[in-house]
Amino acid sequence: MRARPFRNRMAACAAATVLVAPLMVAAFPAAAEETPATGLTVTYVESARWNTGYSGEIVVHNASGTPVSDWTIEFSLPDGSRIHQLWNATLSGDPAGYTVTPPHWGASVPAGGTYSFGFNGLHTDGSTDLVSCTVNGAPCSGDDGDTGPDHDHLSVAYYTQWSARERDYHVADLVGSGSAERLTHIQYAFGNVSADGECFMTDDEGEGDALADYGHTVPAGQSVDGVADDPGQDLRGNFNQLLKLKEQNPHLSISVSLGGWNWSRYFSDAALTEESRERLVESCVDLYLRGNLPELNEAGGEGVAYGVFDGIDLDWEWPGTDGNPHNVVRPEDKENFTALVQEFRDQLDEFGDETDRHFELSAFVPAGGWRLDSGYELDELMPNFDFVMVQGYDYHGTWESVTNHQSNLVTDARDPEPVISAELIRDAYVSRGVDPAKIVLGIPFYGQGWTGVEAGPEGDGIFQPAAGPARGTYATGTEEYRFLEEKVASGDFELFRNEDAGTAWIYDGETFWNYDDEIAVGQKTEWALDNGYSGVMIWAIDGDNAQGDLLAAIDEALRTN
Repeated sequence: MRARPFRNRMAACAAATVLVAPLMVAAFPAAAEETPATGLTVTYVESARWNTGYSGEIVVHNASGTPVSDWTIEFSLPDGSRIHQLWNATLSGDPAGYTVTPPHWGASVPAGGTYSFGFNGLHTDGSTDLVSCTVNGAPCSGDDGDTGPDHDHLSVAYYTQWSARERDYHVADLVGSGSAERLTHIQYAFGNVSADGECFMTDDEGEGDALADYGHTVPAGQSVDGVADDPGQDLRGNFNQLLKLKEQNPHLSISVSLGGWNWSRYFSDAALTEESRERLVESCVDLYLRGNLPELNEAGGEGVAYGVFDGIDLDWEWPGTDGNPHNVVRPEDKENFTALVQEFRDQLDEFGDETDRHFELSAFVPAGGWRLDSGYELDELMPNFDFVMVQGYDYHGTWESVTNHQSNLVTDARDPEPVISAELIRDAYVSRGVDPAKIVLGIPFYGQGWTGVEAGPEGDGIFQPAAGPARGTYATGTEEYRFLEEKVASGDFELFRNEDAGTAWIYDGETFWNYDDEIAVGQKTEWALDNGYSGVMIWAIDGDNAQGDLLAAIDEALRTN
């Protein structure tokens, strides 16, 4: 397994001790001389926090076979953080550039051992991460930069436009949780298509959030590299954080996802004619790939977002069939979608020729053969996609009055008709000629919940009538994994599982939540790979806990299968 990038995990509350998994240090050959720069790595933990103060501990690791007595650590701190007092080492400089060396009495780091020292500091409620940390001139992590996932599969996650503002899940949390290094792709959701058939930016409520995209000034404590956005920057907000994330993780491919449940309204109009298709694709390439952003919120400009996105993800829900009630739907959507995908492929390739790059084209595709037959010419579509992500969730939900699985791999023998499963959906695609290697299985990081549920003959609440949807943190009827995990830990709910179906659910005699935990996502990942899929996709990454445990379970399954 490859070494993990240097990171800090923030204290969860004032004066609370933080437990941090040590960095996994790469094996280094024994050194012939006493001070091999490549033999040292450094880890940092914020061990306590209170009011405006905090304590931190730095540990120097020596993986070589020789003691090291001459070492120098250099780093800076995010805006608002500084060291007040340091012991058992010598400190010079300021928050913009600290240098730490051994104390005057000396401090050798033993072969295969460690040396630690601590300090007290001041903060302003932001991050205290060590920024641009080096030890003897080499990265503190012990590697030369990004390593990426240690497997050859696709690991795709949707990050939503509203994650930071509404869910307090920032792009920087992808770093702090370790998720960024485990992902191969991020799909930024969503971009909107206007009534006149173009990709566009706006701050009009319900139509767009340009402020979140590239206008919001991200403070240091929420920034990927601990450096706050300058209010005068042309590119700020989520887009700038994604760009920083890619600088730290060059393996990451980031696409903008167009449409979604709420913003698929005008896809049918935009795909209707050759002229309208050309106009839509040209506008999307110009806005997202060329990076020509309209000047809003004193940000934007020509080319300012170039490099943020590596492709386009099409999330038209759904061609030729009903989705959101406000959607325009036409019988000819099926053929027009094929032509639209071809137009995207052609223009992406043309721009790729200009820039000597490959721009990816992907799509979110439905669970259900009837939607495929009404809206998709799969034999013509698939050659133009790098991959497609098949919906692996919302098979059942709180729009129904009976509890059920929302993301089962196979059919539960007790499931009342009509039944649906990942296995049946796989068969629908494969029987229509789709190569499984182009399929990525969608996995939910949230659950569906009902209340007023009787125990039923098995005492587990499954397949039982419900009074209505349960109350979730952000929406009625759904709840993110991180909060369902807390319900399990409380002891108020009993956990049940169907091993064959790869599902879990909890029930307290009244309220029922069906969801995917660490075991379930591992089972689903193994199933996807066993069936020839290229990997898995997550909706949405902000449902994971602060440690990124769900994605870590997926990563483990991807690496071992």
